[in-house]
This record gives sequence, structure tokens and C-alpha cells, in this order.
Amino acid sequence: MFNELFSVAGKIALVTGASGGLGFTFASALCKAGAKVILNGTNQSKLDVQVGKLADAGYEAFGYVFDVNNSSEIRDVIESINSDIGTVDILVNNAGITVRAPLEAFADEDWDRIIGVNLTGAYKVAKAVAHGMIEKRAGKIINIGSVQCELGRPSITPYAASKGGLKMLTKGMAVEWGKYNIQSNGIGPGYFKTDMTQRLFEDEKFNEWVCSRTPSNRWGNTDELIGVLLFLSSRASDYVSGQMIYVDGGLLASV
Repeated sequence: MFNELFSVAGKIALVTGASGGLGFTFASALCKAGAKVILNGTNQSKLDVQVGKLADAGYEAFGYVFDVNNSSEIRDVIESINSDIGTVDILVNNAGITVRAPLEAFADEDWDRIIGVNLTGAYKVAKAVAHGMIEKRAGKIINIGSVQCELGRPSITPYAASKGGLKMLTKGMAVEWGKYNIQSNGIGPGYFKTDMTQRLFEDEKFNEWVCSRTPSNRWGNTDELIGVLLFLSSRASDYVSGQMIYVDGGLLASV
């Protein structure tokens, strides 16, 4: 019973920004749990390498290159996925970028790019995928947020704004699409060791700050996100919607 409750076997999942980092962790976990997984990225060669790793291990993995902020590319790819593989059951909106600079010196084009990928991209991909979910009256949308949905830090205000917006977009999706049996939730990671955070992890002063600020007294390991991912992807979360679940070692609970 419990295995069935948390099962994603046979489901079709799309993970954006899956060429590396957390995106590949999510894609790998869903593959290992029995889902057919579509990895998205913007670099064909990087995507091919990651898809190849999963395919070589015997999993059903597919790669599709598209820009999450390009409506026409998204539309064409979703049509191809529907035709070639089937309707997406699980969408993981993971694609995200950041640029660091003081807010008063921030380049407008960098602001536009961050909001475009992190927030507008999630909206555009979800809207395209939602049509199939609405038709079959079932679907799981998981938006990857951050503790920056709740916290500000110097030099990353646009990133925090995009993630705060994503939190409210998640709630809006839950309200709009709940009547179609679509559950929309988010995962808000704290500080995890990834390619994007490698420089921060290696910064002795910042590393000390993270460990002292986090009750668990350490950075998270990416596999510690898999449990909540499978919960939100499966039947176990059928009455959970509009939530941002923080996986942060207790950071947000600590003053």
C-alpha cells in the first residue's frame, strides 16, 4: 500500500534546467523511481551527456532543448512530447539563474533575464503543460523555490524577488487549477552543495555563516531533496496544494 502511495512508476515527468545541479538530481530520482523523464536544457551537448548517463543505466530518459522563456519553442516541444511520449503527468519547474551585484548597480538586462527564467519561465512552461493535465483531470506541478522566497540577502535581490514571486505563482496555480485535480506545490531548498553554490561553499567566511545560521549546522546534500520530490510527485500528496515546503535544515525556523 505504502509503496503504491508514493509510486511514480509509469508516469511521464518533465524537469526543466536538468543539465546539471539540482535539476539532474531531480531527473535521476524520478527515473530511478520508475518514471519516464524528459530532461530540458539550453545546451544540446550538455543535455545529451546527462540523458546518456540515465539511458546507459537502463532508464527511460529523453532530452529536449528549449528556452523556458520562449513561448513558441515551449509550444512546439510540448506538442512533440505529447505526440512522441505522452502527456506530462509531473512538471518540475527547476530552471533558474542568478547574478550577484549591489541592487543600485544591478544591470536592467540581468534583472530581466533572472525574472524571465526563474518566474516567467515557470509560468510559461506550466501553462503549456497544464492543457494536457486539465484534459485528463490529473497532474502534479512542482516549482523549485528557495529560502529566498522568504529571506533577503545582499547582492541577490532580483533572485529573491523571482523566488518570492514563484511562491505566489504556486499558490495561484493551486487556486486556478485545483478544480482539475492538479496539485501545485513548491520545494524551497536551503543551502545545498551544487555547481551554482560551489564558490560560496569554498568561501570560508560564508561557509561558517551558513553552518552557524542553520540549526543542522551544515549544508544540505542534494539527495536530501528526493523524499519531498517523490511525495509531491505521487498520490501521497493528492490533498496538498499551494504549499512551498522548505528543506533547509531548520534555517527559516531560526532567528
